[in-house]
Amino acid sequence: MSVDIDATVEGRLRGAGQRYTTQRRDLVHLLERTGSPRSIPEILADAGELKQSSVYRNLAALEQAGVVRRVPTDEEYGRYELTEELIGHHHHLVCANCGAMRDVEAPATLEGTLDATLDRIASRAGFARVQHRLELVGLCADCAATA
Repeated sequence: MSVDIDATVEGRLRGAGQRYTTQRRDLVHLLERTGSPRSIPEILADAGELKQSSVYRNLAALEQAGVVRRVPTDEEYGRYELTEELIGHHHHLVCANCGAMRDVEAPATLEGTLDATLDRIASRAGFARVQHRLELVGLCADCAATA
């Protein structure tokens, strides 16, 4: 875990009138370590001693402070990851069968083309500079092997 991330998270929480508690620090470290958006059940399995109510409460505080973002899914629950300002711009591979998610980075040339194209589309629709999120949907290796 980078000291810079901890310092950034602490500053954002302080700005939101919150403290960077041990439980919040543990959640931030867990989300950075896993490298993909995690559901509440996955977070609870990985974090052992944390109670579900504490995870929800702390994720809400981290999300409000701009540290964590909720990734919408087709599943009954969302997934959570650190914001791109903390871990960098990336996209997701999503398994259409089991819902597993993996972070992936697109080559810089593709990102440049996407940005320029999406800016043109947004401009024509009267929008200012936009951001993009790309999800590639398919089957993970495990699901593909049993299909």
